[in-house]
Amino acid sequence: MNTTAPSKPADQTAEHASGALSELVANDLELACCGKVAGRPRAADKEARLESLLHTAACLFLEKGYGKVSLEMIAREAHVAVRTIYVKFGGKAGLLNAVIAKGRARYFSGMSSMETDTRPIEEILMDFSIRFVDLVSVPSFVSLHRMVIAEAKSTPELATTFNQAGPVQTRELLSRLFSRPDIKAQLRSELPPEMLAVHLINCILGDQLTRLLFPPEQQPTTEEKLRRVKDGLDLFFNGVLR
Repeated sequence: MNTTAPSKPADQTAEHASGALSELVANDLELACCGKVAGRPRAADKEARLESLLHTAACLFLEKGYGKVSLEMIAREAHVAVRTIYVKFGGKAGLLNAVIAKGRARYFSGMSSMETDTRPIEEILMDFSIRFVDLVSVPSFVSLHRMVIAEAKSTPELATTFNQAGPVQTRELLSRLFSRPDIKAQLRSELPPEMLAVHLINCILGDQLTRLLFPPEQQPTTEEKLRRVKDGLDLFFNGVLR
């Protein structure tokens, strides 16, 4: 394998990333727990109003289904005007996009840019993979994914919005990493960056169909997620490195 020697053991990188993620998970949007946000935000506190609006929209989408939720319903529950939603988000699809983007940001905001990160590829992908597995393991994310699949045929805008705000963002993020000259030089030349991105996601997620059809009653432990990531990355690197 033509790889640069890690600047620190991979286990230390994994433990550091996993520890940071524990705090992020604790502050997750908690879409599955759809109680109202405590208290109403002050009129001058625009950020608090935005948080309340996104939280309310996310809860209603998961409780009733995207297609059955109207902007009027969201506005009434969030104590805002329908016009406010249109001005800020352009409509229901834009609001869902913001909900997904905010959820992603909670897990990836503390990560170095993959386009400029100088760490060895093993460390970069370990950091990314732990964050990604933590994100997709949240029950609310699984519920959202299942809702999208159930309503994709009847509500195409839902499928399109979810795909663009979630999977496409992830694949493009990875593709930019795999397109870097220094990284590309370590990988098999016949494999395009887009294929590598999809392959990596499949390696670290494993059986996605079972995960969606039969969500586990208990959340995987930190050790279980870390083991899944390590095994998935081993499988990925064994197939793509020169």
